[in-house]
Amino acid sequence: MQNDAVPRKCSASNRIIGAKDHASIQMNVAEADKVTGRFNGQFKTYAICGAIRRMGESDDSILRLAKANSIVSKKF
Repeated sequence: MQNDAVPRKCSASNRIIGAKDHASIQMNVAEADKVTGRFNGQFKTYAICGAIRRMGESDDSILRLAKANSIVSKKF
């Protein structure tokens, strides 16, 4: 039987996240309505590899990705 699993890629660096990368994370960031500020039922998924987390760059990477997807304002 063949395993058809597709490996994840880091959203910040495009590195493949291996099965043994136990330091990696995947998080869903909720999208909010621009007027009311309420959750609209959609979210963006970001995967960050362990190497980015070890360098301490995960918070900057997530903020950069959220700005690029217009989840956070560009002025933040």
